[in-house]
Amino acid sequence: MTLLAIDDVTYAYDRRRTVLHGASLAIDEGEAVGLVGESGSGKTTLLRLALGLATPTTGTVRFEGDVLATGDRSQMRRFRRSVQAVFQDPYASLDPRQRVGAIVAEPLRSLRIVGDHAAMVADALKAVGLDPDAVSGFPHQFSGGQRQRIAIARAIVCSPRLLLADEALSALDLTTRIRILDLLAELELRMAILFVSHDIGAVAALCRRVVILERGRVVETGLAADVLAEPAHPYTQRLLASVPRLAPEGSKP
Repeated sequence: MTLLAIDDVTYAYDRRRTVLHGASLAIDEGEAVGLVGESGSGKTTLLRLALGLATPTTGTVRFEGDVLATGDRSQMRRFRRSVQAVFQDPYASLDPRQRVGAIVAEPLRSLRIVGDHAAMVADALKAVGLDPDAVSGFPHQFSGGQRQRIAIARAIVCSPRLLLADEALSALDLTTRIRILDLLAELELRMAILFVSHDIGAVAALCRRVVILERGRVVETGLAADVLAEPAHPYTQRLLASVPRLAPEGSKP
């Protein structure tokens, strides 16, 4: 079943600045899709459309087959519960004045979800590998990787069906990136993921399908293993060629 479908969308900030040109992508229930492109390719704008934070100039965004109407409060409340996001900077995305328990519980409050919020928060923290006692701490008391886990806990506390991860690894060191990538792979068993990244290695490790975006246009899409092994479009070929590779042992520099 297709959860989110972005169909032939364009988006223009003004008459002289169109940042998306007929872009399309679809995410099925329970799959991870990678959205890859350089800075300025339109990834952030496409993500804003996927989150319902902007309306396309032309084209449609559908969730479970229904066109997303950002002015429909009832539909948007259901949509917000089903679709949550994790952003690039784990510190900037967390309110430094709030304790972790309040931060993680924020979606439960804003979406008016009934139930034992304390238990839901504890379960979300456990799911991301943090001790439930973390609820009493403030963001500055945690490492970068732990803060990103807190941000992920906040995103999954309301049991969304789709997680949008926007460059969620780029502000982390290598070891922490690997740990968060492993966590996202575990979460994929529970929800679909749109993984927005310029890190082709991470996309290859996590995603079943990949969408390549160049200057607001989707230039290649398909199974990640196929696209990254034998890219057809010159832009994808250039992206892969730019990925650093270790020289074979014994080779000269």
